[in-house]
Amino acid sequence: MTQKDITFVADFLTEHFNEAPELYNRKGKYFNVERVGQYLKDEDDDLVSPPNTEGNQWFNFLKNSTHLKESPLLFPYYPEKSLHFVKRQMEGVIDQCLQKPADVIGKSVHQAVCMSLYKISQSEDSTPQLFKLPFLWNDKTSNIHYVLFTILENSISKIHILRRHTDTSRSVSNGILAVEFGNILNNSINESSDSRCYSCLDAHFYDDETVTVVLKESVEQEGKERVLAQLPLS
Repeated sequence: MTQKDITFVADFLTEHFNEAPELYNRKGKYFNVERVGQYLKDEDDDLVSPPNTEGNQWFNFLKNSTHLKESPLLFPYYPEKSLHFVKRQMEGVIDQCLQKPADVIGKSVHQAVCMSLYKISQSEDSTPQLFKLPFLWNDKTSNIHYVLFTILENSISKIHILRRHTDTSRSVSNGILAVEFGNILNNSINESSDSRCYSCLDAHFYDDETVTVVLKESVEQEGKERVLAQLPLS
């Protein structure tokens, strides 16, 4: 260690571990704790060494501002408390703010339709993730909601398109359908191959009439084909 390191440690010990008689009645805390660590203690007790806010420009600004001093928009400051205490206070305020909207929104939501997409064995220990790539799109022109997704297992080469009218009392034709890629791209990729089969890596709506999909060749080999395809909904 250099002399500078030793001096730094000595100064730290001198500053933070002096005897502090005024603290003798505080649960055995007979010395000043390290000033950063005290903010991280999960307790409601006051800080042993509260910060000195004298000369702080922000506090002076608030103190001299008639409008901001009592503003409900400013979160109150607790100079004697740890960050854990402030965090709990803030969480309580946020929960209170969100409770009313949650109640209102929750009461306005109801199930419009129920579809069985797949079945799994009840004996399995853990439920496998079969639902993948859910992507939502809202066509404001025709007032239709779309959901793109794939179901892993037997239909890896298919992409499913679910659509519902924003007015739940109305229905649309072909509410759910599947597009299977398989080897339909052979003519454009390699006319001499009959064995190419493609699965969907990702799918998003490009606009109201077009879906963009990323396909990969399903065979296990190096140099798999990757295809970016634009598919018209029509």
